[in-house]
Amino acid sequence: MSDSWEHIKNILKIVFLFWCFNWRDHTISFLVNKHKPWIETSYHGVITENNDTVILDPPLVALDKDAPVPFAGEICAFKIHGQEMPFEAVVLNKTSGEGRLRAKSPIDCELQKEYTFIIQAYDCGAGLGGTNWKKSHKAVVHIQVKDVNEFSPAFKESVYKATVTEGKIYDSILQVEAIDEDCSPQYSQICNYEIVTTDVPFAIDRNGNIRNTEKLNYDKQHQYEIMVTAFDCGQKRATEDVLVRVNVKPVCKPGWQDWNKRIEYKPGSGSIPLFPSIHLETCDGPVSSIHTTIELQTNYIGKGCDRETYSEKSLQKLCGASSGAIDLLPSPSATTNWTAGLLMDNNDMIFKFDGKQGAKIPDGIVPKNLTDQFTITLWMKHGPSPGLRAEKETILCNSDKTEMNRHHYALYVHNCRLVFLLRKDFDQADTFRPAEFHWKLDQICDKEWHYYVVNVEFPVVTLYMDGTTYEPYLVTNDWPIHPSHIAMQLTVGACWQGGEVTKPRFAQYFHGSLASLTIRPGKIESQKVISCLQACKEGLDINSLESLGQGIKYHFNPSQSVLVMEGDDIENINQALQKVSYINSRQFPTAGVRRLKVSSKVQCFGEDVCISIPDIDAYVMVFQANEPKITISGMDHFARPAAQFESERGVILLPDVRIVSTVTKMEHPVDLKEHDGVVLEEMLHNLDFCDILVIGAELDPEQECLELDHVELQGKHLDATNSTAGYSIYGVDSMHNYEQVLQQIRYRNWYTSVTFDRKFRVKCSELNGRYTSNEFNLEVNILHSSNSNFMDHVNHMIVQPQFLQSVHHPEGSISAVHNSVVPSVATIVIIICVSILIFIITLGVYRIRTAHQHSSADSEGSKENEMDWDDSALTITVNPMEKYEKPHQTEEESEEEDIEDEEEDTTSAESDESDEEEEEEEEEEVIVQKGDKQNATRQDQLEWDDSTLPY
Repeated sequence: MSDSWEHIKNILKIVFLFWCFNWRDHTISFLVNKHKPWIETSYHGVITENNDTVILDPPLVALDKDAPVPFAGEICAFKIHGQEMPFEAVVLNKTSGEGRLRAKSPIDCELQKEYTFIIQAYDCGAGLGGTNWKKSHKAVVHIQVKDVNEFSPAFKESVYKATVTEGKIYDSILQVEAIDEDCSPQYSQICNYEIVTTDVPFAIDRNGNIRNTEKLNYDKQHQYEIMVTAFDCGQKRATEDVLVRVNVKPVCKPGWQDWNKRIEYKPGSGSIPLFPSIHLETCDGPVSSIHTTIELQTNYIGKGCDRETYSEKSLQKLCGASSGAIDLLPSPSATTNWTAGLLMDNNDMIFKFDGKQGAKIPDGIVPKNLTDQFTITLWMKHGPSPGLRAEKETILCNSDKTEMNRHHYALYVHNCRLVFLLRKDFDQADTFRPAEFHWKLDQICDKEWHYYVVNVEFPVVTLYMDGTTYEPYLVTNDWPIHPSHIAMQLTVGACWQGGEVTKPRFAQYFHGSLASLTIRPGKIESQKVISCLQACKEGLDINSLESLGQGIKYHFNPSQSVLVMEGDDIENINQALQKVSYINSRQFPTAGVRRLKVSSKVQCFGEDVCISIPDIDAYVMVFQANEPKITISGMDHFARPAAQFESERGVILLPDVRIVSTVTKMEHPVDLKEHDGVVLEEMLHNLDFCDILVIGAELDPEQECLELDHVELQGKHLDATNSTAGYSIYGVDSMHNYEQVLQQIRYRNWYTSVTFDRKFRVKCSELNGRYTSNEFNLEVNILHSSNSNFMDHVNHMIVQPQFLQSVHHPEGSISAVHNSVVPSVATIVIIICVSILIFIITLGVYRIRTAHQHSSADSEGSKENEMDWDDSALTITVNPMEKYEKPHQTEEESEEEDIEDEEEDTTSAESDESDEEEEEEEEEEVIVQKGDKQNATRQDQLEWDDSTLPY
């Protein structure tokens, strides 16, 4: 108990003593810590980025006047006032008050270059607990971050481009620029640029300006590529060099740019632009307006341009011209032989006259006396007359054949003037009348093709040249010609001088080229027909007229070979010229070159002397069209009884004729092993004539003829002529219409006793013989027998129908078309066989009818679905091996024998069929030995009705 009490007393003493000690200390500190610490009012510091030490000026030191009193005269802390400052201040020595400022984390100059904050110093107070401490005044600290050259220069662009004109020295072609991401001026500034590429005529200064050190030559080098690098002021080089591309252009020459000299045109392409990217370079000239002319030069193509090359008759029919035109310069033939001695270009029916030739038109070709209305049409190409003294050059002349030298009418050229002479016969009054009509036109002697039409409505005569009307500038009168009995001579290329000379001869020769010279008595042509006859099928065009820029004026000449454009805005002119195109509407255009010429005139604002634009010389290359292969097919042999030929309607020659045209094209199939890339493709085009010619002796008009109802030509652009040599259908029309007309041509022979067969040949043409079909031969046999109907049926059974295989298949896969021909010798053999069979037929007719009744019901439906028989001359053939039925048989015996007879009929029929096959094989051997080109292997099958089969 006593020990415990002592322990308690000791504890109380200790507590008392501790309280007393603390009270004494507080009293002492209150009396000793009299002053605040002192620091400088401002500090300036520097810190290197990525380092933590800050160098301050002045150094961080705090002083306290209470020194050397412990605690009160000591410095315990420095405190920084500021939001999230990346710095801290530490006390290095409490007694001396020395401190240090350092970064808490790496400092990045590129993020912040300088910092400003407040700092205060704190003493240690009055004792160990730091109570009653005092703080200094606030000091401003400004710290700058020292940069480190950690970034390399980098160029702003990946590639620099510039264009210079040859022959000049530039102070600066272009400027390259690099940047540096360092924060200080020393390391962020670019102090130097350098060209890395050696041996180039360029230099660069400290600011990145590139200049050429010598004059550049476009012909020597079009483009330079140089590499450039950069250095900052710390001499750190750019990590990547930059490419500088300098283009050299020739000395600016005004003219059209970006056009191709050659433009390719494939037939069927429609309209293709000629200069899709063209633009005008004016070299900054003060241009106020531009006048441009585009000319398509086709004077060396055909008759001045690509026109249809059909015959004049076909063209007139196609254009709806009046009928009755007489061709005075036809292609030489047996019936039109007066042009045989003239120089001629066969492709375009052009006749060339060299001043030494003339042609006499036979009597009866043109009526002797023309009416007050008639038309003369012609194509003419003529130049200036040769020699010092120009003489008349006769195109067409009708003069006295003998005795006198009177010109009744004539068309001639004199001193580049076209003159038409027409002297009427004396009829009512002996008075002056218009006789000579003169036209003065530059085109008459420009050595170009022009189309002339002279419309005569006496006393008015009108000239159309290239579709434009021209009235005569001079009309002279003359007396009428008194009537006489002197014959007249019509000539072309010169005038016949039959009188007033020792020997009749040609005079006033023509120098030039003529084509399609026609005269149409009694009628004149309309403006519409004339325009159609001379229309060009090729020319210039403008795609999308509505999209032409404002202020653009344009004009075409009638043939669309010349286009004039005018505008005051260069960009609008550029866009307009880019829309100019070439078009050729012919399915088979004339291949070759078409020259193009573009000439321009420029006016400038207030300039007496303006820039000159060079002409463009280009050309259009028109490719050759794929040549069509025209094929005529159909039944090439048949036999008919004489009665049908002698009937009023006769026999149709070509009931199933077919005309198909194909072209060969190259394709690129996926599997080249199966096909060679060559395919046939059917195409549709027109024909201009089809002739049915008689092979052998000509038709005897006293006993045979070819006929066609002219109603078949109505609604078509077709006409026809008939002669003893054959039948000719002409006019520009579709192959389908030609088929329809050919299928209606009939052959009649009203005296068949002396005729056993006739052979004909069919041939068609497109473009006046430029493309011709195969020669399709047809043989017709006339049967002189009362049983000819049976033979007509047999003929249908043995003739193999002819079809053209479907097109657009590889060329090698097209099957050959086989023709079956029965020779005329076979007809005699067949007639003898028929006579023998007649007797056998009468014996077995009853049995065959009985068998036919049993089998017809089963087989009739299927046979009608399988084939369409030619039963126009159906004859029932019986089995000659069949037994004749006895009249006195019971019904059971009759039924049994009927069954046996049917079996025998089957066997007998098979035997007859085998015999017939053997006969046909023997006949085929005879045919092959004859070597007829049209004969092919005969197949034992029936002729089908192919009128509804697809081709």
